[in-house]
This record gives sequence, structure tokens and C-alpha cells, in this order.
Amino acid sequence: MSVTTPIHVRRLPDPAAMLWLIKPITWFPPMWAYLCGVISSGVAPVGHWSLVLLGVLLAGPIVCGMSQAANDWCDRHVDAINEPTRPIPSGRVPGRWGLWIALAMSALSLVVGWQLGPWGFGATLVGVAAAWAYSAEPVRLKRSGVWGPGLVGLSYETLPWFTGAAVLSAGAPASEVVLVALLYGVGAHGIMTFNDFKALEGDRQTGVRSLPVTLGPARAAQVACAVMAVPQLVVVALLFAWDRPVHAAAVLLLLAAQGWAMSVLLKNPRAKAPWYNGTGVLFYISGMMIAAFAIRSLGAMP
Repeated sequence: MSVTTPIHVRRLPDPAAMLWLIKPITWFPPMWAYLCGVISSGVAPVGHWSLVLLGVLLAGPIVCGMSQAANDWCDRHVDAINEPTRPIPSGRVPGRWGLWIALAMSALSLVVGWQLGPWGFGATLVGVAAAWAYSAEPVRLKRSGVWGPGLVGLSYETLPWFTGAAVLSAGAPASEVVLVALLYGVGAHGIMTFNDFKALEGDRQTGVRSLPVTLGPARAAQVACAVMAVPQLVVVALLFAWDRPVHAAAVLLLLAAQGWAMSVLLKNPRAKAPWYNGTGVLFYISGMMIAAFAIRSLGAMP
């Protein structure tokens, strides 16, 4: 005689799992970058607080949250190998709820982006398209260890920085602002590569050619460190050239602190990647804000 225990299949998503799906911990970088754009624009935020707050909300919880939901839906087969406890493979966000949440948040992103004027709406269109291009077939740039992290770095740092400056300026930002935002977006490629270490086994099995898969953890960590460091050296040189020696020295000091953190990381990249994301990346984003303050008067130039 056998006894069969009925298995409860969830029909509605667990609220806590839905919050995990959109990953609040990932919202900070684009929110911070948007604020860097606001500062670098040279426009005083007084009288424009609604644009600042709405832009921060759009960059973080809405667009970034949407991108995380889209990524989890498109990566559900990979997560079943790497992290089966995540919301979708665990069944706590059942059926097609992950897809519906991502699509609904994509629509919400465009509605909110419309409130930020033509520059804000245009940037939102780019951000939403980039999120789906990164995760979804047939494009799925995530398969590439070069294009995938590059797209995310530009979307997390350059795009929100540009948007914050453009929205506050009500026009195209100064070339200096665009250049610095671009450099920090390029450097963020390294940060995104560190995030790939945790998915090494699943990526290898499912054909995702991340740098840790193609180069191995040790070489990938070296490349990621170099990709982070070189754009910051260019920023330092530009700040000196633009007669901002104090700011340049501060960014250089923070880069030196990253060098120390990198030396720890390189001893055991797979184990130390999460630690580096909590230490070295803090120095990186601090340099972003210092650079934003350094160029704010340049950003205000006609």
C-alpha cells in the first residue's frame, strides 16, 4: 500500500519572492549614477526636486527592477542549476508570472519616463531595449563575456548619468559630462564580470561564454581589474587637464584603494568576488561622485 502526498503548486506568486525577483540590492548603482548626472549638469536641483526624485525612482526600482525580472525569467533554466532557490526555479513565482511582471514593469518604465520630457523618455526607451537585448533570445547579449557586461555597465552607469544631466539641463549634456559618464560605464564592465563568477557552472553548462568561463577565473579577474582601472586613470588625467587637481588627486587616491582591494581579490577570485563588490566597488562609485562635482561647472557651460 502506498501513500501519495499531494504537492501544493502555487498559483499566485509569493510577495517576498516578487521583491527578491526585482532585487533591490541592484538598484543602487543606476540611482547613484543618475544623481551623479544631476550634480554634473551644473543645474541647482532646487526647484527641480520632482525631476530628481522621479528620475531616481525610474533608474532604480522601475527600470533596474524590470531588468532583473526580465533576466530572471530568461535565465530560469540557468538559475535551476546555479541557484535553484531563486523565485522562479523554486516555484515561488510560478508559471509565467515572472514574464508578466517584467512586461508590466517595462510598460510602467515608459509611462514614468514620459514624465521626464523627451530626453528622459528617449533614455528610458534605450534602457528598456537594452534590458531585453541583454537577456532575451534571439539577441541575448548575455551569452558574450564582452558585449553582455559592456551593455550592462553602460546601462547601469553611463545611461542614467547622461539622463540625470540631460533632464536637469533640459538638453544635451556638455561633452565633458558625456565623456566622464562613458568612461565610468566602460569601467563598470569589470564590475559586471565579477558578478559572473557566481554563475560559472551554470553558464558553462548552458553555453553562456562569460569571461570566467572562457578565460578561467584567474585571468578573467585580471582582465576585469584592468578594465576598471584604465578608464579611471583617463578620468584622473582629464581632471588634471581641466584644472581640477584636487578632485583628480582624490579619484587617484580611491583608485589606489581599489588597487589594494584588487590585490586581495586576485589571490582567490572566485571566493573574493563578493567581498570585492562590497569594498572595491564602493571606492569606484565614490570616485564617480567626486568626478561629478569636479565637472559640474563644466556641465553648466553653454
